Amino acid sequence: MGFAYLPERGVVAVRGADAVPFLQGLVSNDVAGIAPGEARFAALLTPQGKWLADFFVLAAADGLLLECERGQAPMLVRLLSRYRLRAKVALEDASAAYAVHAAWGEGAGDAEGPPGAPAAGAPGLAVRDPRHPAAGWRLLLPAPAAPDGTEAYDLHRLSLGLPDGSRDLEAGKSVLLEAGFDELHGVSWTKGCYMGQELTARTKYRGLLKRRLVPVAVSGPLPPRGAPVLLDGAEAGEMRSGRDGLGIALLRLEAARAPALACGEAVLTPRIPDWMRLPDA
Repeated sequence: MGFAYLPERGVVAVRGADAVPFLQGLVSNDVAGIAPGEARFAALLTPQGKWLADFFVLAAADGLLLECERGQAPMLVRLLSRYRLRAKVALEDASAAYAVHAAWGEGAGDAEGPPGAPAAGAPGLAVRDPRHPAAGWRLLLPAPAAPDGTEAYDLHRLSLGLPDGSRDLEAGKSVLLEAGFDELHGVSWTKGCYMGQELTARTKYRGLLKRRLVPVAVSGPLPPRGAPVLLDGAEAGEMRSGRDGLGIALLRLEAARAPALACGEAVLTPRIPDWMRLPDA
């Protein structure tokens, strides 16, 4: 079992009577009716439908909590505050109040929660990672309860092919469906309008997707982020995050189906996970 403290993750608190309707009109997923012990995966987009940040949305006693990249928390507070208007909402970077952890693998717990989960009445929250059944649990605790496990968790999420925010997406450029947000339960197609909805819906229903973030096996030295990926000598994508022989690359769809790709001194082999749906060739 893996149980790790993730110091690069933080929390934004969205408090107040209007917390749910306020966030509902801004983010990609349906946040209405989130029950205690549940999380929703969602993103904030530009008005043009390009990715800015993603996070897990959790229910709190006085509103909602966004578990996000710690470095993006101040930006999220600033951007969300622009849309507050007369809504009864208070926004705060609450990263100092929570230590974010992840638990995964065999023995990571059943429906009652993973080891390390707070007892009833104790401070903290434990929720299942909503992206994939094997992803495990997310825990928000008042203090670190395990060593820094960033590297171990990184290998876990790479083995599942799960993108990791700004390490794999580009702010103001990436489209949600390129990053698997549809299959990973990060988009609601029924909740109504939200910022950036038009492009997201048009990409899906008109079949406009031409690239995907694809898990790859890396044979050779790990290429740096942004290194060009070549198919038969022609550029077909670029490397994103990676570690210890595993990685994620942004690839044109024809490259995602190729048996092997070149990237610097390495050979990349696409690994299409069970959750990923590629358009028919």
